[in-house]
Amino acid sequence: MKFVPIVIASLGTLLCAGVLAAAAAQEKGKGEFQKKAPDSKSVVYVSADKAEYKPVIPGVSRAVLTGDPEKGAYQAFTKFEPGATHALHTHPHDVDIVVLKGAYVYKPEKGEEQRVGPGGFLHLPAGDRHVSGGDAKEGALFYEASSGKFGVDFVEKEKEKEKK
Repeated sequence: MKFVPIVIASLGTLLCAGVLAAAAAQEKGKGEFQKKAPDSKSVVYVSADKAEYKPVIPGVSRAVLTGDPEKGAYQAFTKFEPGATHALHTHPHDVDIVVLKGAYVYKPEKGEEQRVGPGGFLHLPAGDRHVSGGDAKEGALFYEASSGKFGVDFVEKEKEKEKK
C-alpha cells in the first residue's frame, strides 16, 4: 500500500519540476522566440514591440521571426530609422513588405516615389532597381518575407566594379 503514495508523490514532484522548468524557460525567453521553419507545426508569436532587433546595415535593424536571411527563406520585422535612405540598389530575391508603423518610402529607378503606410503591402521583385527609406519623422516598421537569402547590391558599387 505504501507503493501508491510514493508513486503519486513522485509524479507530483515531476509535474512540479516540469512546470517550474517551463516557467523558467518562458521567463528567460521573454522578448525572444524560437526560429521555426515557415511550414512548422508549432505556433510562433512575436510582438513587433518586444522583438529583439539587430543591426543589418546603417539605419536598418531586423528581428528574424523564421528562417535565416543569411542562408535562405525568412520572415522578419524590419525597422528603418527616421530619414534613413538607401541609394539605388537591388535584392537577389523577391521581398514582400507589409508596413506596420510609419512609412516605407519606395522610389523605383524609373518612376515616382511611393509612400507605403500602415497596412500597405509592397512586392519587390528580385533585381528591381530602387531607392528605399523610412519616413523622415517616424521611420518605418514593417513585416518582411523573402523566399531566398537577403542581399543588397548597391548600383553605384556595381558600376565601380565594372570600371575595374
